[in-house]
Amino acid sequence: MAADIMLLEKVIAHSDISFILRFYNWQGFWLSIGKNQDHIANYWEELIKDKKIQIVRRPSGGNAVLHGGGLTYALVWLSPPRKRHEAYYLASQWLVKGFLDLGIPLRFGNQSPNQFEKNCFATSTAADLIDPDGNKRIGSAQFWRSGHLLQHGEILLDPPNQLWMELFHTKAPKPVPNHIPRQGLDELLYKACRNYWPEVHWNRSELNKNDLNQIAITAEKYSLSIN
Repeated sequence: MAADIMLLEKVIAHSDISFILRFYNWQGFWLSIGKNQDHIANYWEELIKDKKIQIVRRPSGGNAVLHGGGLTYALVWLSPPRKRHEAYYLASQWLVKGFLDLGIPLRFGNQSPNQFEKNCFATSTAADLIDPDGNKRIGSAQFWRSGHLLQHGEILLDPPNQLWMELFHTKAPKPVPNHIPRQGLDELLYKACRNYWPEVHWNRSELNKNDLNQIAITAEKYSLSIN
């Protein structure tokens, strides 16, 4: 997630870059907690000590998200609308269209944020996308800097049932249908993003040495020590 911040800073520094899209997976299971989520449950600490999960703080808000059973995305937008609701809507349309092409219509949630709920996927706000059965499929959060936007989120595919129960004391959401590809989903969604913003000149690039150095520096800000 430090890489997400680095990419936002790159867009701010280079105004000729209007969008950056990144997909990534996690090695093992990780719990990301929102920037304002101060309380770490005691039993979470036990899971960390038992090496069942690792933990990191997100630059964005929201409740805890378990990563490892899905696909994470990050979208950086140089000049988004200033109204947050409009920005969420427009920055999520490529996800809506991508999943519609895969046979799953998604709509925005309508619940109010619950600051007392530890689990991000327990509620579906206007920042989230849910399927026709009411299952939350994509949970997103935003981080703004100087009018520029980082929106990132978790695309839930196959949540781990036992670990989910241990973390959140509730059953895991249902996995997505089998026809949704686990491998290559990023390419399909990348295509949906290109189609949604056809005026953008999209190209692929690798992280360079300076990028990696900046990521290492930024990562220290979002690491958590559990004693």
